[in-house]
Amino acid sequence: MAVPHKIMGLDLGTTKVTAVMAEVDPNGLTSISGVGTKKCEGLRKGVIVDIDKTVRAIEGAVTEAEIMAGYSVGSAFVSVSGDHVKGMNSTGVVAVSKPDKEITDDDVDRVVAASRGVVVPNDRIILHVIPQEFVVDDQDGISHPVGMSGIRLEVQTHIMTGSATCAQNVVKSVRRAGIDVDELVLQSLATGYSVVSDEESNLGVAVVDIGGGTTDIAVFKDGALHHTAMLGLGGHNITNDLAVGLRTPLAQAEILKIRDGCAKSAGIAEDEVVEVPGVHGRKARQISKKVLAQIMESRIDELLYLVRKQLVKSDYYEVLGAGVILTGGTALVEGILDSSEEVISMPARLGLPEGVGGLQDYVDDPRMATAVGLIRYAADVIAKGGVPGSSTDVTFGNIVGKLRRWVNTFF
Repeated sequence: MAVPHKIMGLDLGTTKVTAVMAEVDPNGLTSISGVGTKKCEGLRKGVIVDIDKTVRAIEGAVTEAEIMAGYSVGSAFVSVSGDHVKGMNSTGVVAVSKPDKEITDDDVDRVVAASRGVVVPNDRIILHVIPQEFVVDDQDGISHPVGMSGIRLEVQTHIMTGSATCAQNVVKSVRRAGIDVDELVLQSLATGYSVVSDEESNLGVAVVDIGGGTTDIAVFKDGALHHTAMLGLGGHNITNDLAVGLRTPLAQAEILKIRDGCAKSAGIAEDEVVEVPGVHGRKARQISKKVLAQIMESRIDELLYLVRKQLVKSDYYEVLGAGVILTGGTALVEGILDSSEEVISMPARLGLPEGVGGLQDYVDDPRMATAVGLIRYAADVIAKGGVPGSSTDVTFGNIVGKLRRWVNTFF
């Protein structure tokens, strides 16, 4: 009888670290068994700035997840983000190897490997090679060429690279916490795994993950990731505006933002009030909820305008047939979907993690999208015959990610 694979996803966010543990049975069903979250002050805009604080947060989150799950996992798929992550387009071409000219998996591996032959500076490493389209002889628009006949196989890929130093610091922090790294996974890619449906991915959709310190944008089209971008604004900027404007501690401002905040001030009655705690023992006071919403509205509209600007700049704005998916903690703010539809001018929905069972109620939250996406990414590795920790091809509409050899080389 086959034993279920035990896997872990570790999301290193700007404000918190989240660990999710799960089991993948022989049928590919993924069951969440443990969840842990710890506040983290060791990252800034997705990049580690204090290893000791990051290690403590990782240890705390993993311990919580282990207690809930009742077992431990010695390795994890770990998210990586930050403005050091860059994308570039590349092309690979090979001759079909079999005498009968039938394209095989080996041909696909070779052509994808050929597209990796780009000049990458010594201070950068390749995180993902994402096939966007295959061309067999003169026939383009092919997503799965295996089994077709042809003489020449070509692929167009999107290559994601990251700072070697930033990646090394992530791996070092995780290993100091007693966890091996199976693979580093781009945060926006992992988020897409958990919130984007196949239909949306094919039609065209933008995932907007509003985290604490950054907003990550990922464009999926024709079943593949085509564009990524990061904005240096996030939910913490909104919280900070509230803390300064209302003269209340940051922790209380965060609670106000989620509990009483609204992205639109129109329609809020003038006599609606909320209680604002004072700073360091000062007396609480009441303010108009409309004032609270007005402070938030200006910052949220600014953020959404920058998202729209980035989508237009990417040249994908006009082809996003499925619109926008908002995820991350700020996606919980009342009225933000309406604001998104007005500012970005396309349909928007809330991105909740999908495709997992078990303790699903613990992860039914847009703040858990990346962590659950890491679990689904790992499950995809297993479904394609790999095991966590091995060098394995994995896909989200034909995504290839091989980082294990790099991890072993540097560490």
